[in-house]
Amino acid sequence: MTKYAPSWLQLREDADAAARATELIEPVRSFLKTQALSSTQDEVVIRDLGCGTGSLGRWLARRLPGRQRWILHDRDNDLLTHALARTSRPDHALDGSEVTVVTEQRDITELTAADLAGTSLVAASALLDLLTAEEMTRLAEACVEAGCAVLFTLSVSGRVVLSPKEKFDIEISDAFNAHQRRVTDGRWLLGPDAVDVAFGVFERLGATVRRASSHWRLGADQSALTAEWLAGWVAAACDQRAELVPDADAYLQWRLSQCAAGELNAVIQHEDLLVLPPKREVAG
Repeated sequence: MTKYAPSWLQLREDADAAARATELIEPVRSFLKTQALSSTQDEVVIRDLGCGTGSLGRWLARRLPGRQRWILHDRDNDLLTHALARTSRPDHALDGSEVTVVTEQRDITELTAADLAGTSLVAASALLDLLTAEEMTRLAEACVEAGCAVLFTLSVSGRVVLSPKEKFDIEISDAFNAHQRRVTDGRWLLGPDAVDVAFGVFERLGATVRRASSHWRLGADQSALTAEWLAGWVAAACDQRAELVPDADAYLQWRLSQCAAGELNAVIQHEDLLVLPPKREVAG
């Protein structure tokens, strides 16, 4: 799975926080409240898959009430160490309750329903596009069987709008999207198709699924993030289609000069996905 530098994850944290679909939080609260009434646990267990530096926990924990135990999953031990640092951990819940954090270094694509037992919420940020359809299906089946709610945030949709526009934007965007759907290490990634695939899988499993926009809206005050994103966007496009390189070099420098001058606005479209598991029949 793709490895990200902590510096990139830190750079995007504020934009991620501003973009996440807050309208999905109240249904999560309601689900957790209902679960708490029928549970003997005195805390909510939340698993953050592919946690990176822990930014999702810092954002979400203070929006949910009650005692929380966060289990952070990532394959990168350096990121787990960063996420577990005192200054990185979420410090309190919505109502001031305690939030504890532990880590598990593992491949999240191998999680089973048994692994998720006792978990109330499975959450992730910018993860779905890095999975294959088979991995997504296995994860969905595990979550539904375990009775977990699921909140997947900031999945790329493949749509980018730059202002001012330029015809070459479309060439770069199409090549980037193809790169996101590429085969890597023998795995065919979902890329911008991830939310559609996940929505369909969870619906077939009987879950209630809701999706909402969570776009980055970058202007002059986010020029550092915009520049870093632009460089990666163009590089991925050129990696996919080498014939773009001669024009892409000039295009990137032009866009970066606009960015430095505060003259470039970018909307990078994402979607959030909320899944509530099927209601289980009570025996007897």
